[in-house]
Amino acid sequence: MLSNKAKYGLKAMVHLARYGSQGAVVIADIATGERIPKKFLDAILLEMKHKGFLSSKKGKGGGYSLAQPASQILVGDLVRILDGPLAPVPCVSRTAYQRCHDCDDESNCAVRAVMQEVRDVIARILDNTTLADMCGRVPRQEAILSYDI
Repeated sequence: MLSNKAKYGLKAMVHLARYGSQGAVVIADIATGERIPKKFLDAILLEMKHKGFLSSKKGKGGGYSLAQPASQILVGDLVRILDGPLAPVPCVSRTAYQRCHDCDDESNCAVRAVMQEVRDVIARILDNTTLADMCGRVPRQEAILSYDI
């Protein structure tokens, strides 16, 4: 299951992909717009910056922006950074493999066989979906202005 950390991280990255073309986005705007606790978002965005996905600027006109085009950022990479391996069980992980202590024969384990398929499907989707693709799936919500006379 996707953790809140990964969910909030993805939401923030989509927000930056959508609104970042207007310049750096302040963290308070992301937190408010995406309904993410600001303190939690601070830690997530700092981690994404350290991994090279974000740039930040201090002072007036400062905030966060994508360090590379949204079309080059894979969702699978973001999820792995925020949540770790995609595998539902460690014995099918490609990056953090661990043998199950209760399994005598991995090659004849029905659970492992099914979880391998699950991991492969998840990886295929996430590793072939970019941040730009995510932005295109749901139209951008514009602020609704209302004037009463």
